[in-house]
Amino acid sequence: MELVKELWTFLRIRKKVWMAPIMAIMLLFGLLIVLTKGTAVAPFIYTLF
Repeated sequence: MELVKELWTFLRIRKKVWMAPIMAIMLLFGLLIVLTKGTAVAPFIYTLF
């Protein structure tokens, strides 16, 4: 959690808060890739797309 706190502080100080939604979407897609890698959840995720 400290990494997230430091990242948020960096974005706020450098006035780059607009990058937060982009990072969130990239994290979501990364999570989807990890979940679809041979798990029981994979068939349900494929139906979303």
